Amino acid sequence: MAFPCDPLALTRALVAEDSRNPSLVPGAPGEGACAHRLAEVLEGWGFRVTEQEVAPGRWNVVARIGPAGRTPLVLNGHLDVVGVEGMTHPPFAPEERDGRLYGRGSADMKGGVAAMCVAAARAAARGALASEVLVAAVCDEEFASIGTAALLAAGVEAAGAVVTEPTRLAVVPVHKGFAGIEVTLTGRAAHGSRYDLGRDANRDAAALLMAVDRFEREQLAARTHPRLGRASIHAGMVTGGTGWSTYAAQCVVRLERRTLPGEDTAQALAEIEALCAQVAAERPGVAATARVVFAQPPLALSEEAPLVGALQRAGVAAGETLGLDGLSCWTDAALFQAAGIPAVCFGPGDIGVAHAATEWLPVDELHRATAVLEALCAGWGRA
Repeated sequence: MAFPCDPLALTRALVAEDSRNPSLVPGAPGEGACAHRLAEVLEGWGFRVTEQEVAPGRWNVVARIGPAGRTPLVLNGHLDVVGVEGMTHPPFAPEERDGRLYGRGSADMKGGVAAMCVAAARAAARGALASEVLVAAVCDEEFASIGTAALLAAGVEAAGAVVTEPTRLAVVPVHKGFAGIEVTLTGRAAHGSRYDLGRDANRDAAALLMAVDRFEREQLAARTHPRLGRASIHAGMVTGGTGWSTYAAQCVVRLERRTLPGEDTAQALAEIEALCAQVAAERPGVAATARVVFAQPPLALSEEAPLVGALQRAGVAAGETLGLDGLSCWTDAALFQAAGIPAVCFGPGDIGVAHAATEWLPVDELHRATAVLEALCAGWGRA
């Protein structure tokens, strides 16, 4: 018997699969079982399905439907979820009550994945597709985005991409990027009584952190975006020293810089290097080196872009008035944009409950998002 073409039923089935990201949770199973289940469902609905093993045990599902030969629309979402420690409800036993579906990944973002799959299938079933729709359910967005990176590296071409992250049904053409910058401060180990021999790398790190604090208050606070607020920086980890009675020979400070459209990784690194130089000038003998460990760009699509208009028109066709908004978090949409494919985020649910102890998805938003995406698929490729 075919799986029902219903977004709530599919969301429940996907949430029931434990797809915790093993890069975040040691020993976690990854996306395999969830990906294989989804591939089976999509094949039953008439999609042309490919399962792609991006890394051992890490799977993408790439499914196409509709007439080939024209530049397709991509609908993208991730199957991996974060850890479940401290959750207030069973993470992988989806429960519906009071108009909400509870479960890890319900909002972030298996509801969005279900909505995009059902939307494309329904549009195809009624013969409404003028162009191919490519549905990509990918791995590893929560860590290094190897899934979407592999999809793009394979040469996917598209005229637009919608990433169905939770936006509470707003069209999101902009979000922040980030840069993880590691600063290593080198001191000199010595017995705790020998101030004449030791140099405390931890105190040098404290001076750097004070400089970072001033930098945020005096400079980053003035860098703002109308939909994203201000740029920011925080110290995620500070690690140094070997014992109570030893001067710390090294301290490592891991900073995360959230970037706005118009900022880039090179700029973020240069600013930290300037702070290191400032601290060295104030504290002779400071030795600090900074490097970028990881980074992703912001998403910055014009609000006048054709994709934004197409999605808003699809909203009208589905009886919705879709507003514009920004996301403070990062998504795979920025990777599509960097590859030359216009991209936005649009989906059901609230990013505010993502990764939370209580995660839930409004069922009505799930159905409404599906209707909008179905209208988008039906209108894609038409004059």
